[in-house]
Amino acid sequence: MTDAIPTAITGRWRRLAGARASRVTSGLINQTFLLQTADARFVLQRLHPVFEPAVNRDIAAVTSHLASRGLNTAELLPTDDGTDWCQHDGHTWRLMTYVPGHTIDAITTRQQASEAGRIAAVYHAALGDFDYDYVAGRGHVHDTPRHLQTLARTVDECVDHRLHDDVTPLAQHVLETSERFGAIDALPLRHCHGDLKISNIVYDDNDNAVCLIDLDTVNRMTWPLEMGDALRSWCNPRTEDQLRADLDLDVLDAVLSGYAGAAPEWLSREEIALLITGLARICLELSARFLNDALRESYFGWDDARWASRGDHNLARGRAMASLYDDVARKRSAAEAVVTRHLGQLPA
Repeated sequence: MTDAIPTAITGRWRRLAGARASRVTSGLINQTFLLQTADARFVLQRLHPVFEPAVNRDIAAVTSHLASRGLNTAELLPTDDGTDWCQHDGHTWRLMTYVPGHTIDAITTRQQASEAGRIAAVYHAALGDFDYDYVAGRGHVHDTPRHLQTLARTVDECVDHRLHDDVTPLAQHVLETSERFGAIDALPLRHCHGDLKISNIVYDDNDNAVCLIDLDTVNRMTWPLEMGDALRSWCNPRTEDQLRADLDLDVLDAVLSGYAGAAPEWLSREEIALLITGLARICLELSARFLNDALRESYFGWDDARWASRGDHNLARGRAMASLYDDVARKRSAAEAVVTRHLGQLPA
């Protein structure tokens, strides 16, 4: 075992005896390890403190429901004493089944885009009859006004940070160009994944989407915010820390073609009409969150092989998301035409 995993943790599951571990570095929040035994693979995670342990109850409920509907999904594996997680030295750990396949950091083919849309729709449709009240306390993660207020406060308080002069002009741009999004908040709350970035989709070797992973954000939210977050990840041809970020309308077309083919019956015209507004809102919100952490340096993970500090990496992310927001604003009419072409004819 690697020294990063305490033996007090691995000892909670007899099935992990003799396992070899390797660190998975693609995630921003949780620490993730791939464990290999003589006959099986598992995923072990140490949760970021932002996630309360009870989120594992939500994950267990969601994945059990998905499995009952025939969907492929990673499932929680209880400890030997029957608990869905364990704690050690102030941290929460969990073990999950491994789903074969690979993840990607950016969409490069129309097949990948269409499959991303399809698997999201399949997930949403499968949860259409899910009768469950979530117990974890992260229901309204996309509270955009709160994130904007937090950014404004951080800029005022962190004046001595070495990146303050770089962050401030961009933060002012984000705060000044913020839109009003009240119509979205009046929509029904749907069962959602909550973090549909492209790296949370597992693909097989033929670029078919296998399942969604990283379910710490499962809860109810409005559909335009769920899919707006997906589109900001899927339809930007570059990673979230690269400029020039822009909205690829061809990818958007493929994504919505895939989604329309498996769209849930509950999807309404009001929700469809606000999809691009949801995308714009998510871009703004993420830029604000990244810029906040560029100065606070306390939340998002970062790539220390490419960036000098957490702050530098999050400043790059903040710039990219602000750039994507600006491009969405420029292409709004064309993007909404794509939405109408694929989703406008669905039964209301």
